[in-house]
Amino acid sequence: MSEETNERYKEVTKKAARGMGWNYISFGATKFLSLITLSILARLLLPENFGLLALATLTMDYLAIVSDLGFGAALIQKKDKITESANVAFFINFFASIALTLVIFFIAPYAALFFREPELTAVLRWLSLTFVLKSGGAIQNVLLQRELDFRKKIVPELSSAIIKATVSITLASMGFGVWALVVGQLIGVLSTSIILWIVVPWRPQFHWDTKIAKDLFTYGLSIMGVSALTSWEDNFDYLIIGRLFDTTDLGVYTIAYRLPETLILNTMWVMTAVLFPAFSALQNDKEALKKGFLSTVRYVELLVVPLCLGMLAVADPLIRVVFGEQWVEAIPLLRIISLYTLIISIGFHAGDVYKAIGRPDILLKVSIPLFPMRLICLWIGAQYGLLGVAYGHLAAEIISSCVNLIIIRKMIGVKLLELLRELKAFIAGAVLLVSALLVVYLSTQLSPVYQLVLSIVAGGFGYLVTVWFIERESLTTLLEMMGLDNYFQKRNS
Repeated sequence: MSEETNERYKEVTKKAARGMGWNYISFGATKFLSLITLSILARLLLPENFGLLALATLTMDYLAIVSDLGFGAALIQKKDKITESANVAFFINFFASIALTLVIFFIAPYAALFFREPELTAVLRWLSLTFVLKSGGAIQNVLLQRELDFRKKIVPELSSAIIKATVSITLASMGFGVWALVVGQLIGVLSTSIILWIVVPWRPQFHWDTKIAKDLFTYGLSIMGVSALTSWEDNFDYLIIGRLFDTTDLGVYTIAYRLPETLILNTMWVMTAVLFPAFSALQNDKEALKKGFLSTVRYVELLVVPLCLGMLAVADPLIRVVFGEQWVEAIPLLRIISLYTLIISIGFHAGDVYKAIGRPDILLKVSIPLFPMRLICLWIGAQYGLLGVAYGHLAAEIISSCVNLIIIRKMIGVKLLELLRELKAFIAGAVLLVSALLVVYLSTQLSPVYQLVLSIVAGGFGYLVTVWFIERESLTTLLEMMGLDNYFQKRNS
């Protein structure tokens, strides 16, 4: 790597690491609050309440891809005329969101008929307002992401989580059922948009530029196509369960999926918010981009491996403590979904590379043939119950990840051996798994709380000690990039 390339790489990675640090502060605070809220709501509401909301969210997710049109990614990747592009994107997104709300208003009865849930009509119609409310602050959020200014995102995201939690828990305790979840969601989205307007000085001005609109559509079309297929893939399990099973089963599946989604999948989307702009800054330097991708895999697995394997090991006491005894059917599902998310994490950020180099079409070309394969796996799995659906997801993701890694090798020259060198965290993960499972087995006579605490301590200790011996240099480098090395030196002096 040339001196110029190395300096550019260091500059971008340092900025990205600091951005990721702020993003994790925001993410950690809001998700911790969300998990506490979910834990309380799981004791106040019935499984069918969560199942009904899942059906409404599922229907909206299939249409939500049109609300953004891929303009957010296009705006991040764009090199010039940012203000003009932001203006065009804002108004197109706003009017597209209004159109989506109207579409859902009219199709809501048909969705209710398909899922055989009459109450779904009203829930869908009210929940569709989130499209319009979210569009009000969507571009402001993208502009913060583009500049890697994640420190300013803390206030709107944390404030929204607090407001949403307060409203949902209050209404649930008053006996409003599923409407506690619906109203909490609406108020949360509205508060986020309002605070983003306060935090971000940019204001939309009606300015139409046909060439800019065309450029945004050209880039965003592939992103939207990929989002459509991803939405179908990610939600087809909910669609199958909602159609073949009842809302109680869907509620159980939703709870089982929620912890891996919150702690792992959302974590990787947090990284994407930082890595896509960072990779875009390196888009003209293939060598630096390759190094950046491999480093990303290493640090992602250092974080994701203990979360995934930890949840697999302590699934039983974890579900009982966090959600209550009424959710024990979610325990085996959580174990399988934890493995599924672990497989996802390995090649998850390959898509950020494709988008950064201006080739989002690769994502679409890859997704098209993989899409029917995943649907077949899920459909076959559904014939064997909820566990079968989870196993179908796992099988499909193993195939999908292998394909993604083969393509990333061709695009930026990442070799299999180079990738394997970045997966040392799996060694520490094996130590964690054995330690935690041993404690869970030996402590079956204890209460779930003590069992959970002891197994987390044992697994966490085993993981940290092993990581310190095999990945000490990576941890030190990460502290340096985030500017925390000087902090600890001052503390120790």
